[in-house]
Amino acid sequence: TVVTLKGSVEAVKEVPGPGRSTGTHLSLKTDNETIDVHAGPSWYLTQNNIKFAKGDQIEVTGSKVKFGETEALLAREIKTADQTITLRNAQGIPVWSRGRR
Repeated sequence: TVVTLKGSVEAVKEVPGPGRSTGTHLSLKTDNETIDVHAGPSWYLTQNNIKFAKGDQIEVTGSKVKFGETEALLAREIKTADQTITLRNAQGIPVWSRGRR
């Protein structure tokens, strides 16, 4: 279910995750829908100086998944105007896990 979506960041949210960690989610508005993009752990994005803001134009490649009744996109790669950020490899393993699932 790998898709590539282009659109505008409507919101950047910190969402509680397992333990005391938080994840960064982006609300992406495309021509057809608004979808929740799971970018990754907030600590990883901060450590690598990766920032998103409302209004950013981005292209996201990832896997569409369902959480209950809502669809979300687990981001593998996010392209901004000036950089390409790889968050997961082709098998979906997060880069912050150092190869562990």
